[in-house]
Amino acid sequence: MFLVLCTTPSRRCFNGLTVDQADNEDLINITSGDLNCVGRLALMSESWSTISKLVKREQNTAWRKLGEGGLRVNSPPQKTFHRSRSGKQAITMNSTFVSSLVVITGVLIVQGTNLLQSLWGLSEAQEIAFCILVIAAVLWISELIPLFVTSFVILGLQLSWLLPTINSSSEVIRRQAFLSPFFSDIILLFLGGFVLSAILRKYDLDQRIAKWILGRTGDKPAHLLLAVILLSAFLSMWMSNTATAAMMFSIALPIIYKVPATSNFSRALALSIPFSCNLGGLGTPIGTPPNAIAISYLSKNGVAFSFAGWMQMCVPIVILLLFLLWWLLLKLYPPRDLRLNTESGTTSERLSSAQVFVILIFLVTCAGWLTTDLHGFSTGMVALFPIVACFGSKLLGNEDFRNLSWDVLFMLGGGLCLGVGLQASGLTNEMLGLVAEDANYLVVLVSVALVGLIMSTFISNTATANLLIPLVVSFNTEIGLFAVTVALACSSAMALPVSTPPNAIAFGSGVLRSKDILIAGSFVSFFAFAMIIIMGKYYWPWVGGI
Repeated sequence: MFLVLCTTPSRRCFNGLTVDQADNEDLINITSGDLNCVGRLALMSESWSTISKLVKREQNTAWRKLGEGGLRVNSPPQKTFHRSRSGKQAITMNSTFVSSLVVITGVLIVQGTNLLQSLWGLSEAQEIAFCILVIAAVLWISELIPLFVTSFVILGLQLSWLLPTINSSSEVIRRQAFLSPFFSDIILLFLGGFVLSAILRKYDLDQRIAKWILGRTGDKPAHLLLAVILLSAFLSMWMSNTATAAMMFSIALPIIYKVPATSNFSRALALSIPFSCNLGGLGTPIGTPPNAIAISYLSKNGVAFSFAGWMQMCVPIVILLLFLLWWLLLKLYPPRDLRLNTESGTTSERLSSAQVFVILIFLVTCAGWLTTDLHGFSTGMVALFPIVACFGSKLLGNEDFRNLSWDVLFMLGGGLCLGVGLQASGLTNEMLGLVAEDANYLVVLVSVALVGLIMSTFISNTATANLLIPLVVSFNTEIGLFAVTVALACSSAMALPVSTPPNAIAFGSGVLRSKDILIAGSFVSFFAFAMIIIMGKYYWPWVGGI
């Protein structure tokens, strides 16, 4: 699928490339003679559909900052290029559609003939739940329709197909059981995180923090690299990693361009941003959707996680991985005697009263999340404060509300709704029987987490978590360890440009080759996977998190 940077008649600039956005998505207007960047962006795989939406949603925020970062170049007269699909891509899309249609049709035929009931001894409700699971997996993996639309497909199938079958038996389940996941406490928590992210971007506090820190790193490349890594990771704990990566590139690209052509250190800086953004999201419940999915399922199974408890378990992993990333990039791309001038990153403007109020909202919200054990309010209830404060004070307006990541929230809701159906039908208990009672739980854990890591390399980590976590929480023992490990593994895949939106942004900068991301990203993914397994085995039980 093509990445199309087209929404409203505004201008975007990235890596010296200015793109005029028009209402007609069939046209891409390019005013730069260098089309290499757009060529790479346009010819990515189907996973770009998610990235395209995320980039569009950041309009007038992070991408606007890229255009204001002094990266605009003189352009020849505007040329208009029509979007076209190559024969190879058309064949790929057609084959994907046909394959998905065949699988879904086969599933419906299997259910219609009650084949699973006779082969595996499943009840009718369990057979239907299995069919819905397969249909959801096909739609999430193939991306035939937008990922959030799949959530509505799941809800429709649960209410019209599964629920009547369950209620026809002795057990009665209300419709609210399938509807409530779309506005549960964990959805409210993520909504509060999105609001904080939006207001930090709108009032340029993210850039002020970044410029202030980078302007004080001196001229030593190693210190600058570490500052970029730590700063990107910290911001990604509280903001969208896509917005953080775009913002950090707007600040770092002028510095990257100062690196002489004889040095490869520019690649280290370019790689540090997406990888640290990916890793930073592991540290908080709102850092990445798989974290929220794991917490939600665990809470339904009697395993409660506080905001501070999650950070206590995961922040040490993040810190260790960030320093490993620093060491790796310095080994792969040594700066040697290079010296860099970062004075352009400093800012002397005083904070406005609105910015001070935004900082106060941010600090109060974080304090509320970290002290839930003291005041007794859930993290979702605490998340109501920034929502009411930001929109009630008119710091954020209607347009900001419409630009929130609603598709991500509905994706989360769809995954949680799918889990309700699996549990209500009893299918999770049947799946548990597939695991031998005497099986080594560590082997099972490594195997499932590795599947999550591999799947997330190619498809959405949220979709992968939605598929795997409902299954692992059905295990009778160590469900906390399994769920958290799988969630973190799903967010640790970063070996390809299409693995995560930050990777895609870095690849589109023109500084990196696919080979650079593959080599360094494979190392980081392996480090993260090994660290998660080791810390889950020895550190988490010690701190009492699981």
